[in-house]
Amino acid sequence: MDVGDRVAGGLGNRRVRDDLGEGCQKLFQDFLEDYIADGDSEPKYRNYVDDLVRPERNTMPADFEEITRYNDQLAITIQQEYYRVYPFLCQAVCNFVRDHSQVPANKEFFVAIDNVPTRHKIRELSTVRIGTLLRISGQVVRTHPVHPELVNGTFQCLECQTVIPDVEQQFKYTQPTICRNPLCANRARFMLDVNKSRFVDFQKVRIQETQAELPRGSIPRSVEIVVRAEAVETAQAGDKCDFIGTLIVVPDVSQINLPGAKAEQTSKAARTGEGYESEGVRGLKSLGVRDLTYRLAFLACNVVPTNPQFGGSDMRGDELTAESIKKQMTDTEWQRVYDMSRDKNLYQNMITSLFPSIHGNDEVKRGILLMLFGGVPKKTEEHTALRGDINLCIVGDPSCAKSQLLKQVESFTPRAVYTSGKASSAAGLTAAVVRDEESHEFVIEAGALMLADNGICCIDEFDKMDPRDQVAIHEAMEQQTISITKAGVRATLNARTSILAAANPIGGRYDKTRSLKQNVDMSAPIMSRFDLFFILIDECNEVTDYAIARRIVDLHRGLKESITRTYTPEELQRYIMFARQFKPKLSVEAQDFLVHEYARIRQRDCMSGTKSAWRITVRQLESMVRLSEAMARLYCQEEVRAKHVKEAARLINKSIIRVEQADIDLQEDDDTTNDITATVPPTDDQTKDVEKMDQSQAQALRMTFEEYRRVSNLLVHYLRRHEETTDDEESLGMRKGELINQYLSDVEAEIDSEAELVSAKMKVERVIERLINHDHVIIELAQHGLKRHLMSEQGTDIVEEADPYLVVHPNYVTEE
Repeated sequence: MDVGDRVAGGLGNRRVRDDLGEGCQKLFQDFLEDYIADGDSEPKYRNYVDDLVRPERNTMPADFEEITRYNDQLAITIQQEYYRVYPFLCQAVCNFVRDHSQVPANKEFFVAIDNVPTRHKIRELSTVRIGTLLRISGQVVRTHPVHPELVNGTFQCLECQTVIPDVEQQFKYTQPTICRNPLCANRARFMLDVNKSRFVDFQKVRIQETQAELPRGSIPRSVEIVVRAEAVETAQAGDKCDFIGTLIVVPDVSQINLPGAKAEQTSKAARTGEGYESEGVRGLKSLGVRDLTYRLAFLACNVVPTNPQFGGSDMRGDELTAESIKKQMTDTEWQRVYDMSRDKNLYQNMITSLFPSIHGNDEVKRGILLMLFGGVPKKTEEHTALRGDINLCIVGDPSCAKSQLLKQVESFTPRAVYTSGKASSAAGLTAAVVRDEESHEFVIEAGALMLADNGICCIDEFDKMDPRDQVAIHEAMEQQTISITKAGVRATLNARTSILAAANPIGGRYDKTRSLKQNVDMSAPIMSRFDLFFILIDECNEVTDYAIARRIVDLHRGLKESITRTYTPEELQRYIMFARQFKPKLSVEAQDFLVHEYARIRQRDCMSGTKSAWRITVRQLESMVRLSEAMARLYCQEEVRAKHVKEAARLINKSIIRVEQADIDLQEDDDTTNDITATVPPTDDQTKDVEKMDQSQAQALRMTFEEYRRVSNLLVHYLRRHEETTDDEESLGMRKGELINQYLSDVEAEIDSEAELVSAKMKVERVIERLINHDHVIIELAQHGLKRHLMSEQGTDIVEEADPYLVVHPNYVTEE
């Protein structure tokens, strides 16, 4: 053996010692052995040993602030040299557990560091921070399946059968550079021994900048997160999480797999008929040689939900409790929350503070405020989920501040997503199945509804959305799940979100004489899934117009006096987060009042003379329950009372806009008759008398649509009752004079003077004429009998009636 072989053999069997890493290992093991928390008598981390003995557990949590209090120098070393000393920290945990219990010899242990004080944004990640301990925050947009990752491989040389253990993998399959046998020069032919190699659970997660952190005019940046061991499957798409670990550099495998330029150039030469002699070879890329490129990734050891104290307050924290939220507050903050709960004018003060720059529309603001509090989700014994989130739709004319309301909610709520209906597709709203760049597997990428899980999804221009895309959110609005069956991926994902939608009427202006369904281009199933509909109509009102103009001018001048806030946005977020922890239950009084209110609204919808803008169904009853629970949460009460149900019913009634019909002008039918009969020109005195009489009669000859419908139904009822009760088969019906007298006799209690009697008679005559000539509901039999067909026969059997018979058209159905 020559000198080179002896040196290679000697270096191959000798490991380089890392004094810094070994020192950190000893200090960290001492920390685990000796650290005693405040108020405890025993070392804190010995309690975790029994938990780590279980086969499914292998990660020891460690508080960074406790490490700092125990040994400041150790904490600084871990923070600055994290990637270098992390294997030694894991070895310290392994030794610590083996000293206090019996565990398998081949079991690996890991460290999950928590409570790192500083938090960085994705845009702040640079090569300077590679290898240091970092805490970054973002929103998860894509999760990959969990795979086993080869950490340390054991290889066998296929030339000399030498076993080469513990070959560390550099985030890709890495073989030994050369066989350890000095007599073997094998550099390529190795076989992995799976039984002796070490694997660990591995998952890739992609996170993206939140909209609150995104600078204006910038595209959101994303970064790949690598999680291992127990940290896998802890972050789901749509979650806002903090990832603790370090920034690393990994090979960009997707760039390596791209086809080389050599094949492209060869095919080009074949097409042109020219060889390399004419063009030549330029650079290594032309020979198919690729440079090994790298990209930044984040290796996380711990994944925790975003903590409110770091600015990314998870306002919808349903997993929290009232006690845990109270512990996170200071005494001053808790006192402020208590004072807000005792405020008698809390309802009005909160909507004023939430929308300080928007004038009016108080009912819409109240509905949005209750949507922020939400109802209580429930599960039946059959495991049927009943949603607690409230869906709200605003329909109105242009320039009614619909988009401003949505933008304000999106900026106020931490977990809110704003999107436009015209620019959104079905996959963009729910979820998309995309192919991974490296593994070429299909993975699920979250859409707007998944990203807004436990939050609010604001959809502007909802009516502009394609009908095929609207169908995609049916399931998300009621069942609050998203089912996907695409490209071999079958999954049911959570979409527990409230939807705040804004839509414009057809034609740009809301027509009161038409129903809501006729005004908005939305399907009936979508409309029934909204708890509240608010109609904003741009009407001319001198007082309102002056107030709005004054508010807008003050805002443009930048006057702070024009904006009045009782509570700050931080105080509102804190209060809503605390109030959402209450789970109010219906009292007996509230139950009875709910049933009574629903029956009353339902009955009024069916029996009223006017149609409502949308149909009252059982979903409106459930909406009333959710709104009542939100009202109870607003006042931090454990029980839903009748006053809460009353406010919820009032909002439901406000959202049910009655369809208005134009008044019926009974004088229009006589315009042609007056033109024909007025053949003699009147004198001046007669003209003045006629004008006075016309002005007095104009009001009497106008009826509202409701009154016209009531009178017409009453007249039809008289005629049909006469047909049913008469026994004379030759009877042609009821005469017009009899019908008028029957009506006047029924309303005589409402007539106090002769003038009123004349007016009522004239009105019912005009109604009958309109039903005959305009609506064709009643048929007038002014002539009856048979006409002789033969010219030789003289005379006729037709009888002219001065008081004609009236019958109801056989196809007419009375509207209820």
